[in-house]
Formats: sequence, structure tokens, C-alpha cells
Amino acid sequence: MPAITVDDVTVLPRVGSVASQPREVMSITTAPRGFEGEGFPVHRAFAGVPLEWLDPFIHMDQMGEVEYAAGEPKGTPWHPHRGFETVTYIMDGTFEHADSHGGGGLITNGDTQWMTAGSGLLHIERPPEDLVASGGLFHGVQLWVNLPRAQKMAAPKYQDLRAGDVGLATTADAGALIRVIAGEVGGISGPGITTSPISMAHVSVSRGAGVRLPWRADFNALLYVLAGRGHVNGTPIRDGQLAVFGPGDELVFGADASQDSRTNDMEVLLLGGAPIREPIAWAGPFVMNTKAEVLQAYEDFQAGRLGTIPAHWGLGGVSG
Repeated sequence: MPAITVDDVTVLPRVGSVASQPREVMSITTAPRGFEGEGFPVHRAFAGVPLEWLDPFIHMDQMGEVEYAAGEPKGTPWHPHRGFETVTYIMDGTFEHADSHGGGGLITNGDTQWMTAGSGLLHIERPPEDLVASGGLFHGVQLWVNLPRAQKMAAPKYQDLRAGDVGLATTADAGALIRVIAGEVGGISGPGITTSPISMAHVSVSRGAGVRLPWRADFNALLYVLAGRGHVNGTPIRDGQLAVFGPGDELVFGADASQDSRTNDMEVLLLGGAPIREPIAWAGPFVMNTKAEVLQAYEDFQAGRLGTIPAHWGLGGVSG
């Protein structure tokens, strides 16, 4: 899992916690397996968790980890979105993105594409032709972040976040590598500009190491295990599981001293945000506040008001 690594984490800023209230674990759920787009395997990370516990997050897929044979890599056809942001973080492999608003490019090994769908657009995500031809390892995450009512019809925008721009830190004993993608963790900021206030970080925890991180008391807190096994505030957790934390101002977690042969570290994704606390009407690719707004989104899509596929991409199919 390359993402971005550091040869000597001891040179990084140290993040320690002087917080007073560790967050208790409210629930641990196991992500069911499924398929997305043209058939690439995913883990549905938020399945079974109440939306009010996730707010402002809506949906997250762990894509892979999968070793594709030549000709096997798959993506999604052109499809619409309105009312939220998609955040695609690639740890292994390469994904190509384009949208009808002019955003897009290649992301690979620690890069992030941050797309604010806002009032609506069409987009596509697919492996580039050379990866389809060769096959190879692919592993990433796609997160959906809700937009507040006042921003749901804002103009779409796109952020291309390179791996080398993420905020880097370690813990007091240098037992973990912390990559801050958006928001702030322990005084370390990430490059992502968020509409809804959130924090997002990928943490690699060395075998047997423990982590104590300060966490904003007004944010919710989620921890998803991408690989390996360990514990959250004393409760066992493993790859493909999500922990939802209760109130407090500190996150406590760590890696088991023994991991399987494929995993050097326990890899976790940390998410937190200020709850929006507005009604949610969600159907397929549209996340709005009312059913009428969702129906209007479908009508606008069918009428071609969410954009057109760039000519050089060809038709490629459009799905809802």
C-alpha cells in the first residue's frame, strides 16, 4: 500500500494528545461485499450505520484491494450526480477521471480527486488503457460528503490533490505515519478544501503501536480499517470494519503486534465532520433535501441539463 511513505518518520512533526475525554466506541460494523460500476469489487463501508451517526458523510466504498489480471480492470460508465461531493483516494493503481464541467485527470498512489457535484454534472471513472492491458494491483476509497441545503445547487468544481501535498505527521513515539488529506488533525492540515467542515486522514500504525489523537469535540468520528487488525479504545477491530465513536475530544486506537503476511501495518482511514442536521432525500446518484428535489434532478438529467459528455470521450454509455 504505497500511498505516500516516509523513509524516516522521526523527522516529521509529532502529534500528541492533551485531551481529557477519550471517545467510546458506539458500534463496530462489518462492510458487506458488492460490485460497482462495470463490476469492480467494493466493500460498502457504511452499510447498516444510521445516517445521523455518519452526518455529514453519506456513503463510502473501499475499492479492492484487488490484483487484476490483464484485461480485467474496470471502472464506471458516464453517470450523473447532484447535491454532494465525491472524494476518491487511490492508494494503489491508477484511475482516470473526467466530468462534463471540465474537471479530471489521472490519480495514483496517494492522489485524491475531490469533485463537488453541486448543481449537477456527468462524470466517469475508469482505469487507463495501459492498466487494462497490463493488469495490476488496485486499491482505493470513494467517499460521499453531503452538501448543506444552501450549497446543493452551487456551481460544480474539482480539486486535484497530489500525494506530495498531504500533511504529514507522526505520533509521540513515531509509531504511526499520519497523512492528512483534508481538514486538520492535531494541528496538521491537509490540502483538501471542504464545503462541509471535515477532517480526513490515512494512518499507518506500526505493529504493536498505539495512537492517541486529539479530535474536535464538535465533529463526529469514524475509523475504517483498510488493512490489518488492532483495537479501538480497547475493542478489537479488523480490516473491512467501521468504528463509530461517541462524544469526546480524543481518539484512541492501535495495531496488534501480529499481522497477517500481507500486512506490515494496520491501515486506517479517519473521518470526522460537523453534522449538517438537515433532511436527506437520497435516490441513486442524487442526494437532496426533499423527494421533489430528487425527482427534479432525474428530470434535469433526462433532459440533458446536467451537462454533456465531451466529444473526444465518445458516448461511452450513460447510467443513472
